[in-house]
Amino acid sequence: MSDENNNENNNENPAEGTDIESLMDQMQDVEEKKAEAGAEAAKPEGANIAGAEASGDRNLELILDIPLKVSAELGRSKMLVSDLLNLGQGSVVELNKLAGEPLEILVNDKIIAKGEAVVVNEKFGVRLTDIISPMERVQQLK
Repeated sequence: MSDENNNENNNENPAEGTDIESLMDQMQDVEEKKAEAGAEAAKPEGANIAGAEASGDRNLELILDIPLKVSAELGRSKMLVSDLLNLGQGSVVELNKLAGEPLEILVNDKIIAKGEAVVVNEKFGVRLTDIISPMERVQQLK
């Protein structure tokens, strides 16, 4: 029974424990295939290798179902345990960012974009104002 619970817990977040280098290799392969596809598109009609496009789609489909944790960070703060215990309703926690500074959008705790807070249908949202380039995102993984 405990093995079943462990298996269920492992299935909840298959992205955890994934080898970063393996993911980086897969991303690099996808980028190379995109570059090859661009070169293939420049060839005369009929010169494309049959099945190359389907192969690239199949590789991309392998990662499309991986769940990711997406969060927006307003700011951070450090405090002593005694200060944390003294917090109560109405307490204010000072953050390290200034008012009006962009929020950071994180995917699996890595910054991928910046944006501003908005309200959509009575819920908070983030309007993206700056997206980190794919190469910068890969650099963060190292």
